[in-house]
Amino acid sequence: MSKIDQDDIRYLRRAIELSRQARSKGNGAYGAILVHADGRVLAEAENNQVTGRDGTGHAEMNLVRVASERFDAATLADATLYASAEPCAMCAGAVFWSGVRRLVYALGSERNYALLPPSNDELRLGCREVLAHGKRKVEVDGPALEDEAASVFTA
Repeated sequence: MSKIDQDDIRYLRRAIELSRQARSKGNGAYGAILVHADGRVLAEAENNQVTGRDGTGHAEMNLVRVASERFDAATLADATLYASAEPCAMCAGAVFWSGVRRLVYALGSERNYALLPPSNDELRLGCREVLAHGKRKVEVDGPALEDEAASVFTA
């Protein structure tokens, strides 16, 4: 695990802000941001499962869809995806298939699930476990800023 630095913290806070925006619209409280190694913000996305009537409308999925249309493989490989919460199995797969090589998240999945009402729509498989099965390495850092990220669910 690499060290999470102040730039990472700044981008995680932006992802958390996007999660607040998603929640204010009636969606799940999740946000994601894609940042190039040179510091350029390439794309941002929110969860839109409710307003978009799409069960796959997770923030990371939405971000990967947009970024894959806009950027080539080399640009994506040099980017970091920041997520307000640990990506689910579906989103971890999307990160892998996008070619992004680094993922940083705020709220860990176990703490995230503890904040949500019980549901049959849980696939409790951590992103590290999913990504460990890929032949291409994706660096994963997190959790970080868990209290800040969790506050969006309790506000």
